[in-house]
Amino acid sequence: MTAPRPLDPFLRFAQVLRGAGFAVSPDQTIDFIAAVGLLGPRGMTDIHQAGLALFAVAPERMAEYDALFRAVFLDQVLQAPASGEDEDEVVAHEPTGTNQEIEADEDESEIGAEPSGAERLGQRPLRSEGEAEALTRLAREAPAALPRRLSFRRRAARRGDRMDLRRSLREAVRRDGDVIELLRTRRKSRQRRLLLLIDVSGSMKDRSEASLRLAHAVVQAADRAEVFTLGTRLTRITAALRPADRAQALERAGMAIADIDGGTRIGEALHAYLSVPRYAGFARGAAVVILSDGLERGAPDTMVDAVARLSRIAWRVDLLSPLASDPDYRPVTAALVGVAPHLTALADGASTEAIADHILGMARNDSRRHG
Repeated sequence: MTAPRPLDPFLRFAQVLRGAGFAVSPDQTIDFIAAVGLLGPRGMTDIHQAGLALFAVAPERMAEYDALFRAVFLDQVLQAPASGEDEDEVVAHEPTGTNQEIEADEDESEIGAEPSGAERLGQRPLRSEGEAEALTRLAREAPAALPRRLSFRRRAARRGDRMDLRRSLREAVRRDGDVIELLRTRRKSRQRRLLLLIDVSGSMKDRSEASLRLAHAVVQAADRAEVFTLGTRLTRITAALRPADRAQALERAGMAIADIDGGTRIGEALHAYLSVPRYAGFARGAAVVILSDGLERGAPDTMVDAVARLSRIAWRVDLLSPLASDPDYRPVTAALVGVAPHLTALADGASTEAIADHILGMARNDSRRHG
């Protein structure tokens, strides 16, 4: 369905911001349009301020945001590269406002390789086959094995912790005043939300497809699950993974992820996640699983602060890294050393089997930890 013409500049503005390296999600774009409608803007200043609030623009990138706003809404021209420059090179905009030139065919894809901060946008088809046994087991056992929490709703129970006075009185009326037993209730339990944050940067290239296949199995099996990808930007792919057909779901996810095999800015992507109230609400009381090698290209303090904030609202935060398959593995980078105290577990993420085992064992391991 085609969007109404008056919305064109607003949609184009969000697209231009994403192209410039701003972490702008589709939900933020919708909220931006809704906010402008609620403001009943009297001028461009109101639209400008609504964008600042909704897109959470960093102070150091304010000048860049202003220039892009003028280009879209006021038709002012941005500085273009001079003719004769090498057209085979791609200019990637860093979130810090600096630019870095990279070769279009540059490939640093080994797990644990030097992470990159350049935003090299691109897509690739995702294969749907692989790890059949582990995924089948995850789908079969997840409904019963995933962690649960007590709900505020109650249900009838023979050994409940609270008397159900209403039902007891109804039974007494039905039996002409004879109360045979006092009925009781207890709180229902419900499955905790499972939040998967998947690193799709170049250093995780060998694991990206397998992680997305596992994410599809989780979305199909869990009562409540959310999936986001992290690279140089934040992308919510929960809806893309909802079709039961794995090939169709992965095709949709591959089209949605624009920064696959690109740079690594985990901390800024997590901050973008936490800056959207709806997304932050997904993490409240949730089991958060980050599939990443943790090799942050941005400022370590940014990643540490984001993980610390996440740990304060989530039930648990686990980082599953391919590097942790070695029993003697110890984090050595500043970012990983900083986030370690805020993690519930730093465990093996080198295979689908290991990740599935960890997810299925979270409830059991937590009960042992609090035994």
